[in-house]
Amino acid sequence: MQRKPDWLKISLPQGKKYLDIKDIIAKKNLNTICADGKCPNLAECWGRGTATFMIMGDICTRKCKFCATAYGRPDSLDWDEPDRLADTVNKMNLRHCVITSVDRDDLKDGGAEFWAFTIRKLKEKNPGMTIETLIPDFNGKEELINIVIDAKPNIISHNMETVRRLTPQIRSKAKYEVSLRTIEIIAKSGTVRPKSGIMVGLGETEAEVIETMDDLRAVNCQILTIGQYLQPTRQHEPVHQFVTPEQFLRYKEIGLEKGFRFVESGPLVRSSYHAEKHV
Repeated sequence: MQRKPDWLKISLPQGKKYLDIKDIIAKKNLNTICADGKCPNLAECWGRGTATFMIMGDICTRKCKFCATAYGRPDSLDWDEPDRLADTVNKMNLRHCVITSVDRDDLKDGGAEFWAFTIRKLKEKNPGMTIETLIPDFNGKEELINIVIDAKPNIISHNMETVRRLTPQIRSKAKYEVSLRTIEIIAKSGTVRPKSGIMVGLGETEAEVIETMDDLRAVNCQILTIGQYLQPTRQHEPVHQFVTPEQFLRYKEIGLEKGFRFVESGPLVRSSYHAEKHV
């Protein structure tokens, strides 16, 4: 694994808020993508009292080469989890909540009904709180994506993850066009704000990043996040390049010029980084 440049140095998790959140999550038997995905912003976000929760277990049915989440056969759905999650969010006194999930290709509906049930529970126990959901592609099936849309979160995000050329190499099952279609369905609903994100440093060119921006704007994606890919373990795709902060700033400027309402672009940016600003 390559030595990281100075601009990628991060703080170790510490402080009372971090410990309090860690304790709450453990006691409620919940998962976060912060921990499972080895997010570099864990210390910052938990330290200020925010977290991105991961529903439907911690085992994914897809084995993407960039992701640290465990792969295998998931357990049965825990229908008590939405209640525990809603109670935890309430206890944390969050004004904005971000929810993601593993892929559940083992389920007939990909977990769409569970997603909707979770959103409704969060709203019921946390009135006034805004909600962002980072969803799977549901294989591009409009009727399943609409189940989540109809639950009315404030933002629905689905990540492109990488550029068109690298998608077959980096993502195990997801297809570039299916992800675009997923975002297009979200945007066409007119009821929620569509969002997406990509990683850089996987061997893409600037022209390919710009092409992805154009493709996303063509389906009316409004929010874009761009962050540095970091190799979780030696078994994952290696980092091909550490993109400079100056290049991230350039991507932000290009994205805003192309019409995105928000662009979060930086070495440590992840899908849910500063997500509360996007509402």
